Amino acid sequence: MIDGLVKENLVNINSQISKSCTQSGRTASDVTLVAVSKFQDDGKIDEALSAGLRVFGENRVQEAESHWTARRAQYPDLQLHLIGPLQSNKTKDAVALFDVIESIDRISIAEEIAKECAKQHKNPVCLIQVNTGNEPQKAGVSLDDLPALIQKCRDLKLNVQGLMCIPPVNDPAAFHFSLLKKLAARHRLPLLSMGMSADFEKAIRVGATHIRIGGALFGDRQESSSPPSLLSAS
Repeated sequence: MIDGLVKENLVNINSQISKSCTQSGRTASDVTLVAVSKFQDDGKIDEALSAGLRVFGENRVQEAESHWTARRAQYPDLQLHLIGPLQSNKTKDAVALFDVIESIDRISIAEEIAKECAKQHKNPVCLIQVNTGNEPQKAGVSLDDLPALIQKCRDLKLNVQGLMCIPPVNDPAAFHFSLLKKLAARHRLPLLSMGMSADFEKAIRVGATHIRIGGALFGDRQESSSPPSLLSAS
């Protein structure tokens, strides 16, 4: 049931985006809001669509297929981002469904994506997830291995355009956002996916081009029976 909560939250989020952009000498059009629709029911997703949102992020390929396969025909301007870890056995489906894959974190998955891109004649935008805190339990390429992964993606002719990160919970987020910005500039990558519900304003002020918002937009989410991914991105 559509109750107006998502639309009301979106108004508030857009106001915060505009304020943060003004403070940092940017315009709101510089920042893309990626609505994290994982675990959300059809009513909230439909409300987000009715409110004008067209860019959505999903953690899991199978759940994304259930949310978006039928809606693609109704909303041809949808842009779907994969923001969760990608397993090799889901690469075919991921390349078929997603417009942006934000979570490349190892050479083997880059190679699988490249094979599927060639087979499907598709060229999704790709971002590399960086483990800026070098946390052993978290997905993302290490700082030491990042240059080699970027070069491999370029050698494979992937459409690699940027970097993504999720800062450690107990660290100042702005430090990790600044680090990601420096890394992206060093490797001539224009896109920065960073900032979630609790810290997107800081990310915008540092230079985020994409912010991933789940809880602040949708409210409490309906989690599945399986445990949430370590790459929770909302």
